[in-house]
Amino acid sequence: MAHPNDPIKIGRRDFVAITVAGAAGFAHAAETQADASPRRVHLTVTINQQSHAMELDPRTTLLDLLREGVHLNGVKKGCDHGQCGACTVLVNGTRINSCLSLAVMNDGHEITTIEGLSSDTTLHPMQAAFVEHDGLQCGYCTPGQICSAVAMLEEAKRGAPSAVTQRLSQLDTIELSDDEIRERMSGNICRCGAYPGILAAIRSVAQEGSRS
Repeated sequence: MAHPNDPIKIGRRDFVAITVAGAAGFAHAAETQADASPRRVHLTVTINQQSHAMELDPRTTLLDLLREGVHLNGVKKGCDHGQCGACTVLVNGTRINSCLSLAVMNDGHEITTIEGLSSDTTLHPMQAAFVEHDGLQCGYCTPGQICSAVAMLEEAKRGAPSAVTQRLSQLDTIELSDDEIRERMSGNICRCGAYPGILAAIRSVAQEGSRS
């Protein structure tokens, strides 16, 4: 009777036969997996006030749909992990990281990218402020910064508090101090370090809005 710790003895012919059979099994599994690829799904979204109907792989992110499907390259792919904010867009007026959102999750939604903020040849006030206050250097993060800033001001108007909001009993009159702006924009990273200009640009638009 063989002991469990005894070495297994196998001939060369048997080894070759087992190896060939294993390789065939792996090849069959790969073919089966390829045949079981996800079906394409139908999607209708409004992007910058234009309706788009398409079929796509359900694994497609909103970021890849915008860049590769609709060719809106103003939306930037930075970290692709939701950590830098370069891909920020507005969905029904709310800012999101498009790299973390599947396209199919946005079926029927209204999406605004940096290209949709301006009107013809007229810059959005936030875009103009970034230019005036040098709120950019390389410019790669700028589309996400601007989209995020536009949504952030609307959030503050609705009384949405941040981690540094002091008087929670008076949310209808949130004062957008420098600390408030920095906290609310903390999800958007500028690797060039153009934060003073970004802060000045957002502050100027917020002050102009408070006077209007």
